[in-house]
Amino acid sequence: MVWTNLTGKVFAYQTKVLGDKIQLVGDDLFVTNTKILKEGIEKGIANSILIKFNQIGSLTETLAAIKMAKDAGYTAVISHRSGETEDATIADLAVGTAAGQIKTGSMSRSDRVAKYNQLIRIEEALGEQAPFNGRKEIKGQA
Repeated sequence: MVWTNLTGKVFAYQTKVLGDKIQLVGDDLFVTNTKILKEGIEKGIANSILIKFNQIGSLTETLAAIKMAKDAGYTAVISHRSGETEDATIADLAVGTAAGQIKTGSMSRSDRVAKYNQLIRIEEALGEQAPFNGRKEIKGQA
């Protein structure tokens, strides 16, 4: 059991009441870990996962977490981490997994701008093959 019994019940209740209206993203709740995510899915906790590529340790584990989330009807938000570099891999990961959402902060620093620039390059390369689903990507907003 990852969470205390009370904590799990509180998160499950919150999801039951609000989960069809809003996106409830598990960040530190799931830590991009499939074992923890599986338990959360089984208990009906949250409806989305924040994916931090360098949090779990490998690309394989990251892709497994995204697949598990999507298979359970959860959304996946690909996220940067604090202290980031200008590496734009998360932009490629967001598009390559069809995550639909990326969290990388405002365009105020070069590490963040690099990720947005990569998204623009990908969009330009894909052209019409790059659909934007807008609000449909956010749980409860379709």
